Amino acid sequence: MDLPTAPAVIEALHRRADGDLGYPTWLDSPNAGPLAEAFGERMAARHGWSPDISRVHAFSDVNQALQVLLHLWTRPGDGVALHTPAYHPFLGTLEVMERPVRPIQAEPDGDSWRFAVPDLTGCRVLLLVNPHNPTGRVLTRAELEELAELAERHDLLVIADEIHADLTFAPHRHIPFATIAPARTVTLTSATKAFNLGGIRCSVAHLGHEGVRKALEAQPPFLFGSPNLFGVEATVAAWRHGDAWLEEVRALLDRNRRTIAARLPATFGYRMPEATYLAWLHTGRAGMAEVLEREAKVMLSDGAAFGPGGAEPGGAEYVRLNFATSEPVLAEILDRLSRLA
Repeated sequence: MDLPTAPAVIEALHRRADGDLGYPTWLDSPNAGPLAEAFGERMAARHGWSPDISRVHAFSDVNQALQVLLHLWTRPGDGVALHTPAYHPFLGTLEVMERPVRPIQAEPDGDSWRFAVPDLTGCRVLLLVNPHNPTGRVLTRAELEELAELAERHDLLVIADEIHADLTFAPHRHIPFATIAPARTVTLTSATKAFNLGGIRCSVAHLGHEGVRKALEAQPPFLFGSPNLFGVEATVAAWRHGDAWLEEVRALLDRNRRTIAARLPATFGYRMPEATYLAWLHTGRAGMAEVLEREAKVMLSDGAAFGPGGAEPGGAEYVRLNFATSEPVLAEILDRLSRLA
């Protein structure tokens, strides 16, 4: 985000930096003690889920957690079902690890998107990104229950990336997948998206799947690293004391997504996201990210990196706009896009 850091986070880091930088009491705990406690409190308060915090494991970020889980539970050649277009680091992980993607393809559906679920025979994992990046869809309970039924039928591990959960706009509501299929689900999340803490490198995995939990516990204790003192401090402060800041940010993002709808040139296709700070824009031609950067001096993500995009020839005709910025900056972006159109 192009926004300042939450004061509660800055204050917590200052207190830690001015105090004890030695070994914390939770050093040898894989769930980093206060991190797991804050996670449990937040899930219960905001999403109506009371997870068993003894099943929480700390990682540096969601990408690392995904790679560890795939390494422990799958082999090269095992299929991974994934809603597409998809967060491109996940696509890169699956390619490098030789886990072929089974696309659950986004298709335009009025002002939103729907996902066509294919036959998942041969898949080992469902990698569920909800709220969805890059379309901003928030899956309904009916959609999640359908996925849970398919996971049961095909004996799938569900890795649920729910990192954008705190950025869901009313009337849409985030439903943790672990409340629907608890024994099949590993939930991944972090404060890094909602609180703009990408450099903090701290995330959690809730290991609802017993086989995955045992496989991870059987590994040497520091093989995958250990939680960072400042990462834990920042995350706990964000989750316990940062909601006043977050509500201001959510209100700004809500205004911004509506401003895009009102002012974006008609040459772009736009479906207002139900969550996140990302807009998935259809340009009608491939390679437009480079054109927009060169001619309008607006840097957007090239949709081709996100795989299939919901319209022929797929993501190549799309760009992704990050609208987590001030209203004057967003106005300038839209003005430049309008002049180019």
